[in-house]
This record gives sequence, structure tokens and C-alpha cells, in this order.
Amino acid sequence: MIQKNRIAILLFMCFIQQVSAQTFSATGDTIPDDGSTIDFPITVNGIPNVIDTSAYGLESVCIDLTHTWDSDLDISLVAPDGTLILLSSANGGDGDGYTSCFNNTATACIMLGSAPFNGTFRPQGQLGRVNNLQNPNGTWFLRIHDTYAFADWGILFNWSITFSTNPATYKAFTSSDIPLVIINTNNQVISSEPKIMVHMGIIDNGAGQRNNVTDTMNIYNGWAGIEIRGHSSSGFPQKQYAIETRDSLGNDSDAVLLGMPSEHDWILYAPYTDKSLMRNRLTYKLASETGNYAVRGRFAELIIDDQYEGIYELTEKIKRDANRVDIAKLTEADTTGDDLTGGYIVKIDWVDGPSWTSNYLPDQTNPGNNVINFQLVYPRPDIVTVQQQNYIQLYIDSFETALTSPSFTNPVTGWRKFAMENTFIDFFLLNELSKNVDGYRLSTYFFKDKNSNNGRIQMGPLWDFNLAWHNADYCGNDSTSGWAYRITDFCQTDVPFWWKRLMFDSQFKNNLRCRWESLRATNLDTVNLFSYIDSVSVLLQESQVRHFEQWPILGAYVWPNPSPLATTYAEEIEHLKEWIAARVVWLDANIPGSCVTAGTDISYNPDFSFYPNPAKDHIIIDAFHLFKQQAHVDIYNASGVLMFSEVAGVNESNSGMIDLKFYNLEPGIYIIRLLDGTELIGNKKLVVE
Repeated sequence: MIQKNRIAILLFMCFIQQVSAQTFSATGDTIPDDGSTIDFPITVNGIPNVIDTSAYGLESVCIDLTHTWDSDLDISLVAPDGTLILLSSANGGDGDGYTSCFNNTATACIMLGSAPFNGTFRPQGQLGRVNNLQNPNGTWFLRIHDTYAFADWGILFNWSITFSTNPATYKAFTSSDIPLVIINTNNQVISSEPKIMVHMGIIDNGAGQRNNVTDTMNIYNGWAGIEIRGHSSSGFPQKQYAIETRDSLGNDSDAVLLGMPSEHDWILYAPYTDKSLMRNRLTYKLASETGNYAVRGRFAELIIDDQYEGIYELTEKIKRDANRVDIAKLTEADTTGDDLTGGYIVKIDWVDGPSWTSNYLPDQTNPGNNVINFQLVYPRPDIVTVQQQNYIQLYIDSFETALTSPSFTNPVTGWRKFAMENTFIDFFLLNELSKNVDGYRLSTYFFKDKNSNNGRIQMGPLWDFNLAWHNADYCGNDSTSGWAYRITDFCQTDVPFWWKRLMFDSQFKNNLRCRWESLRATNLDTVNLFSYIDSVSVLLQESQVRHFEQWPILGAYVWPNPSPLATTYAEEIEHLKEWIAARVVWLDANIPGSCVTAGTDISYNPDFSFYPNPAKDHIIIDAFHLFKQQAHVDIYNASGVLMFSEVAGVNESNSGMIDLKFYNLEPGIYIIRLLDGTELIGNKKLVVE
């Protein structure tokens, strides 16, 4: 019997040697541009009935295609048993085409390549997962999904798969020290809409315990709807997802997930471009500590169809709920009286549905070209009544009208009649502390409750800070100085006029200063900030290794990462803390207003701010001042000698912003004096490089 087995093995090895490398090819066809998915087949036959990762199996996949915008494409391999391997997703930007092979032993990773793709690359998924002892004889598919419908075209010319005695291997993911989210799509494609029905399980055995993929799904074990979400983030290889927990019939079903209050709407946030993995969580933690609602969340590692997807954060979605944005529920019957006055949630963001336009032009670099659009989040646009829509539009317009009025600071008739000042202050401070490049103009939410429940506009909840905290290389975001609300000084964009206008309200500035000083002594003290950052980095110390193996982007530029690029996770955390340390110093010196307490003198009055500092030959001055006469700027050297003087033009009517260019100043320390005619506004130190 032993001799017979040896003979069988020898015969099998001889057969393997004869078929050491077999390639199967097929022609392609047009890649549809209607958002649908197409499967291109190859028939495989005549090879061993079992493929594995050691003796014989799939080695590589090659494709030859053209497409005028490569990053629109999701390209996958589907084996006869349904195993799906992601080859490439959202790579190549506006480049055109692949003439490429995918092999797990390739040096270059497809995510770090550039289009047109030529050569051999490691795929995003692990090719060796198909070498799972399945019978490879049958039909294989190259699955291509053009994720951006009706924009660009493409053609698959041909493709091939190769089996050999050098099969692809893979590293199985087995366990984690943070929770696991496991999703099975049953071989469906997850697209931007509609949600597809999937099975979802969540495993969390508690602090200090391992979470194994084979453990009982003890937090959630049931059905869910899932779709890709996000605007710019939908173009990243690591996708973000919107999740609905459901029953077996597809109906919404509330669930308690990872200790968060019961609900059915959730977000799986992917921190792809945020290599600290924590910018959103840091922001939400600080927002919560200021006493405002902020979305709760837990870090987890995600597996979809046995494919490891990296670190995600399972978070709440912004919506009306007693445990989220706690405002009154509106029904179709609420069309009169106090019932009509709340609650409402509104956002300023990329327009993705019905919206209306502000009657007031935004702050912008190209006046007249842009507008501010408001969109209802609650009630949903498809169920809001005409009376409710008209009411919230009129209320926001009344707020803006009051803010533009000459008596806008009047405590009875001014802007405070329509808005809760403290929420505007906290919203401003966290957007400025993080220097959020999207702040005020995108992912900006505010809400209103019933009039009987102090129903004025409240800013928040804060959302989407992945490009904040020094994580964008455009619009001045990479500097520790300057204002996020003045992004129009650097970029052609639009921001509601609210924030510049508020800087002419002396009471708002004083309250802003007091709130800043209070928070800086407590929650925003750098010791507290850095302690939290360190605690998250420790929590993710193990899982971040796997995350960056799956997404090998440390040290590589991923839009819009600023320089310098960290080459390790520890260095990424250190860069974040260094930037924060410098940012709070600038804000300490430039937050406007005076904080006066009983029995004390004025603690601070910065009078005006400017940036950058140090500078070379150009600064932008923000005077927080309505000029009555011409603005005068004088620059003195350290000995008090006048070196530069200019009657400055004030950009935008009474905006208080001065764009100042000076020349022939030697490097050194100077004093800037700003005057309104002959009235002194203030003095500040300028460093010239």
C-alpha cells in the first residue's frame, strides 16, 4: 500500500512538472460606463483538480485594457468557487490603461504605481487566497466595475491567468487585539448605491482579550445593508461604507454596537489618507469634552469576504435621535405653531440632493462665481412638507439678515436672537485648532430645535476632520499660522460670510477669548492632548502594522499629505504632536478679544493677527476691525527706526483684511504698527527670514 502511494505521488509530481506553467487567455470587450459590473470569463481545464499555495496553483493574472480615467475602475478576479480577489481599486488617477500582470511576489505595489500601468505589480488583495484546495477547472472571471458612471469609457482587449509550481501564497489574518467586523457579501458588488444585503458579525471579547475570526460573533450576528459612501474619499483604494443593521426581511433593525446606543444607521470610516489613523477620533473626543454632542466610535479591523481591509472606525451617523442630535421629531402633521419650529438638521457640503441657496454671497476669491447651498439632513428632503421647508429656509435667512444688519450685535434684535453663541464659539475653536481645510464650507452641520426648547441655530455636530490637523498640502493648511476661516485668502472657494462678520462683534471676540483660555487650561492643554494621542497610538500599535502592510503608504505621498512624509507610524504620531504644539502657540498669541473677570485686569488683547510669521516679503493682516479711515501699516526695526510705511488697501469692504507686501527688509525682528487713520489699533512682533 505504501509503495502504491509512493507511485501515485511520483506520477502526480511528473504531471505537475509537465504542466509547471499553464496560461489561459481570453479576449475582452467594452467596459460599460453605466455604473454596472461586467464579468469577462476564461475557461480553465486540463490541470490538477486541487490548487494550493505550495505545490501547484494560480501564479499571476495579466490584463490589457484602456480606460480614460483608471481610478474609476475596480478590478477583481473571481474563482470558480466564488472566491473574489481585489486586484486594483481607485488607482492611477486620470491615467489611461493597464498593460500589467499581478503577482504577489512583485516588488511594486499597484497602489503606489502610476498610470498607464506597465509591468508587474502586487495586487491589493492576496492572490494566494484562491489557492484554497478548490478545483480550478471551470470558469474564472475578471470582474470590472466602472464606479463613476457616464463619464469615461474603456475596453478590455484581453486577459490571462497562469498556473504553475510557483503558486501565490498568502498570509492569513487570524486575530486582533481590537474588535473585528466581518462582512460576507455572498459574492455581490458593493457600490455607492443602493445598499446591498449582507451578513455582518462583530466580535469583541473585551479589553486585554484576543478577538479571533473563528470566535462567536458576540456583539452582532445578523443582516445589514452596505454601500460605499463619501465624496473625495470614495476615490481612495480603502473604501468607506454606510451600514444599516437590518432584519432578515431587509427592514431597519436597531442594534447596540460596541457599547454605543441602539440605532440602525452606522458608518465604517476608513482613515486611508490619515496615517495617524485618529484625526477624526481626536476631534470628536475634544468636541464631546466641550459639552457638545459628537459622534461616538470604536476602532476595529474589517474583513470583507475573507479579505483583510485594515483599520476602520465604526461610528455613529449624524441623525436625529435621543442619543445623537437630540431635537424634536417632525411628522407630516407638524405644520403650524410650535410644532413647526423644530427640529431640523442642515448641512453645508457638496450638493448631493435637493438644496437651496443663501440670499447672501459667501466670502470668496472670485466674488459672484460661487454660492452657499444648504441641504436638509432632517427631515429628509423626500418627506419634508412644504411648510417645514419654507419655515427653515426663512429662519436661516432671518439669521443671515440679522447678521448683516448694522445692529447685528444688538442682544435682542441681532444675530443672537437666532443662534446660540456658545456653539458657534466651540465650533470655531476646534476648526481653528485643527486648521480644518474643509472647515465651515464642507461637512458643516447645524441644527435647530423647537422654539419652546430654546430653538435657535446650534453649530455641529463636527464631522469629517481627516484632512485637518496638518493633513492637507493646499490652501495654506500646512502652516501652523493663519486662519482656517480665511481659506479664501489662499484658494478660490466659498465660505459663509458668518465667520468674518462675527469677528466684528467685540462681545463675540471677548467670549471667544475667554473660552479659549478656559479650554487651554484644561482639555486643550498639550499634556492632555498628547496623552490622548499616545493612548490611541498604543491601542493601535499592533493593528497598525497589519493596516500598513495592507496599505503600504507610510513614506509615500497620498493626496493631500503635506511634507515631510513620515516613514514610520511612530514618526507620523510625532509629526502630529509637533504641529499641534506650534499651532496652539500661534492661537494663544492671535485669538482675538479680551477676557475680563471680576477683580482682574484685561488678560489679553491681540488687537490684530497676521501670518505667516516668520515671513519673507509678504503677510496677511486680519485686523478684526471695521475701518472708518484709511489703514496705515508701519514697520519699525528693533531700534525703533521706521523701515517701511504704507497706506494699505483693505480687501473687501470693511473686511479688516490687509494683503501687505514689503521689500528690502533684512532678516531680523521688527515691530508692526497698525492704525485706523491716526487711531492706534495695535503693535505686534514680526520676524523676517
